[in-house]
Amino acid sequence: MATTEPRVSFVIPTLEEAEHLFGLLADLRGFPLAHEVIVADGGSRDGTAARAAALGARVVTAPKGRGRQLRQGAGAARAAVLCFLHADVRLDAAALRALAGAAGQGGAWALRLRIAAPGWRFRTVERGANLRARAGLPFGDQGLLLPRTLYEAAGGYAELPIMEDVALVRTLARLGEPVRLLGAAASVSARRWCRDGVLARTVRNWLLLARFLLGTPAERLASHYPPHSPGSRG
Repeated sequence: MATTEPRVSFVIPTLEEAEHLFGLLADLRGFPLAHEVIVADGGSRDGTAARAAALGARVVTAPKGRGRQLRQGAGAARAAVLCFLHADVRLDAAALRALAGAAGQGGAWALRLRIAAPGWRFRTVERGANLRARAGLPFGDQGLLLPRTLYEAAGGYAELPIMEDVALVRTLARLGEPVRLLGAAASVSARRWCRDGVLARTVRNWLLLARFLLGTPAERLASHYPPHSPGSRG
C-alpha cells in the first residue's frame, strides 16, 4: 500500500469477514494510485479486524449496521475521493484501472456486476443487475466511487438497516449526479445466491427494492431480510 498522501480512500464495512476480506485487500495492493484502505468493522468475532490490520488496513469500529459502518468509515477517510466496496468483492487489473481512471474524472461511478460462479442463472442475474445499474440504481456490491465533496453534498450514507446504498444513489441523482457504470466488473462471491437459491434471492431483492422505491420504510423492510454481513448483499 502506498505511504504517500492518499488520493483514494477505500472504505469496506465488515462483519465476520475474515475469510473473504483477504482476497480484496490483496487485490487493492495493485491499485495504481496512492490510496488507503479503511475497514469499518461492526464487532466481528472471527478475527476480521486483526487480520485487516495485519494486512495494512486501518481499522475503525462502528455500531453494527452497514449504513452506520459506511458512514463512520467515510468520516475516518483522508482522501478527496472515496470508494466504498463490499468485503466479498474481488477486483482484477481491469477493474482497478477503471476505478483509478474514474477517480480523476469527478462524478459518481459503479462497476458492472459479475458473479463468481458458472451457470446461465448467474449470467441472467448479472444482466438484470447491470440493467438496473444503467438505470441509475446500482447496489453496493458494485462499488461506489465519488469525490468526497459530492458524498458530503448528498448527506453521506444514511444510518438505515437496509437500502442505504439505494438511498444514497437516489440522492445523487436528485443532485444531478447520477451514478455512471464503468466498463469493468467487480467479481462478487456467489455465496448468498447459493445459500438462498438463485431465483428466491433475486426475486426477494427486486421486491425489496420495489417496496423501498414505493415508500416503504427501510426499518420495515429489514424485518423481511435475513441477518447478513454488511458486505454481503447484492
